[in-house]
Amino acid sequence: MRWTTVAVALLVVVAGAEASRSRAERQLGLNRLVNKITSPLSSSYAELKEAATNYDPTAHDDHFSDGGAAAHNLVEEIQDHHVLEQHHWFSLFNTRQREEALMLVDVLLHATDSDTFFHCAAYFREKMNEGEFIYAIYVAVTHSPVTSDLILPPLYEVTPHMFTNSEIINKAYTAKMTQTPGNFNMEFSSSKKNPETRVAYFGEDIGMNSHHVHWHMDFPFWWHGEHIDRKGELFFWAHHQLTARFDAERLSNWLSPVDELHWDRPIKDGFAPHTSYKFGGEFPTRPDNKAFDDVDGVARMSDMIITESRIRDAIAHGYIEKEDGTHVNIDDVHGIDVLGDVIESSVYSPNAAYYGALHNQAHRVLGAQADPHGKFNMPPGVMEHFETATRDPAFFRLHKYMDNIFKEHKDKLPPYTKEELLHDNIHITGVDVTELKTFFEDFENDLGNALDTTETVADVKVTAHVARLNHEPYTYNIYAHADHDETITVRVYLTPKYDENQIAYDMDDNRWGTILMDLFWVNVHAGDNNIERHSYDSTVAIPDRVSFPTLIQKAEEAVASGSELDLPASRACGHPQRLLLPKGNDYGMDFWLDVFISGGEDAVHDDLTENDHGGTHGYCGIHGQKYPDKKPMGYPFDRRIPDHRVVKVPNHFGRVVQVFHDSHHH
Repeated sequence: MRWTTVAVALLVVVAGAEASRSRAERQLGLNRLVNKITSPLSSSYAELKEAATNYDPTAHDDHFSDGGAAAHNLVEEIQDHHVLEQHHWFSLFNTRQREEALMLVDVLLHATDSDTFFHCAAYFREKMNEGEFIYAIYVAVTHSPVTSDLILPPLYEVTPHMFTNSEIINKAYTAKMTQTPGNFNMEFSSSKKNPETRVAYFGEDIGMNSHHVHWHMDFPFWWHGEHIDRKGELFFWAHHQLTARFDAERLSNWLSPVDELHWDRPIKDGFAPHTSYKFGGEFPTRPDNKAFDDVDGVARMSDMIITESRIRDAIAHGYIEKEDGTHVNIDDVHGIDVLGDVIESSVYSPNAAYYGALHNQAHRVLGAQADPHGKFNMPPGVMEHFETATRDPAFFRLHKYMDNIFKEHKDKLPPYTKEELLHDNIHITGVDVTELKTFFEDFENDLGNALDTTETVADVKVTAHVARLNHEPYTYNIYAHADHDETITVRVYLTPKYDENQIAYDMDDNRWGTILMDLFWVNVHAGDNNIERHSYDSTVAIPDRVSFPTLIQKAEEAVASGSELDLPASRACGHPQRLLLPKGNDYGMDFWLDVFISGGEDAVHDDLTENDHGGTHGYCGIHGQKYPDKKPMGYPFDRRIPDHRVVKVPNHFGRVVQVFHDSHHH
């Protein structure tokens, strides 16, 4: 499967094709395709139902940029009964299931107009496994120019079983059968006897789950299409930031930073998901202090240790050995990008046969520890799904382990010199910030798609509500003197000041735990400048997703009235805006707030002062374009700081701020 030329080919036809299909009509079609995914398309969806029944994808070769090859291939696989049945679990880490899902991705990404896209989707929806279909259409909508302006319904309302405790699902079924609407309170997975419960609000936050799965849809490890800029470095950076943020949440709750995993030691913390597949039984539970077992058909523990040692050897040598025996230097600013491709590993890895797929195999190994030999025929664990992985504390232990491998590489690079860090046009004279305060609030999400549809029992409104972290809006004021007019690059970081024992971190120790709060470009004039920046402007975060019921209602109203869809297009990849600040504590938790300014020449694009390109490029890049910042991700805290005086340049300003948590707000 290669889609390198798909985007270019489609741009020629999309403008004309979309003239006959409004955005509202296409959004309505998407909503209907993913609604009630385990039930056949409703007869009220006349066009899609007709396509599902009578459309022939192999009869429209001229509507595919590959001449219909992918459509012919998938139809043949279905006719030969080679695809996974419906009403069965799906995991992207299952090789054959992934292949089948990617066959549909291949078909949809080659569709050159919206009619072909949606008619094919309707046809294959009724003939393929539901999990494979949902994954394929979400990836295709993310990457196809035909659907680039559409809004993906939140997965936690499309496939609620993956995000909702089984007890709540059972209550929802009871509500429907008794025709009694219900709004049910959902608790986190563990009891208060488990210290990890203190930070469950982070790993089990459905916005966090959503960000993680959509990041991997934006940057799939299997991607063969048009080259994604700095994909390996983004893999490192997005997961490094998740780990740093998790450590900040732990410190906010009087817990030590998370320990890394070791293949030859037991997994300290068990996990009981309390969730079930729609079809396939309960998610497996892992007890405390579970020693790693070899997983049949996946990996032996000795394989994982060998893979790790080969990667560490490459870091020590300063190069990756390619399949042909030549070397790729990694002791430079681009090395992190290569190393990210190797560790994940993605198809960009220069030598996957030798260096393996440490990250992907680790997810599979951890997910299968409840039944490593298949003795009990258990379904995949939460670690084998990107949408559920962060719920398991072992996810963060795994990524701390890999993060330390990345750090080993970064620590080999020479520290920045004062001359490299200095931008002599700018002198930051001060930074003010309004009060930083967090609180918990109730969040309600719809469970309608968790329930089966029948003609004899009417639907009733069923929702779940759960406590989630949020914060009051805040504003930075950055005071900077410029010698002359200029466009500048502004990076804002937040870092815990103290460890769990209230001992102040050394700068070189805690710089690896810096959290990127914002990255933006602004014009300054000669003289004094006040750069005001609001929390909701952050380029690492996204606001709450539009709920599925709202999306359905808005699209239907727009189509009925012939008006425009009154919802802006938005990316699904992005850290939840609500979780931008760590929780802090009641007394005010001390953090270093660092503002670092460099020149506008760091900008890759010319329009960054007025165009935020989707507003989530800090962790998710710019979709289909180059990452906007030329500097390494995490600059200037990505390298060792052996001498604090080096970073004391006029264009850097650091001060201590406090993050308060209002425990009485609810």
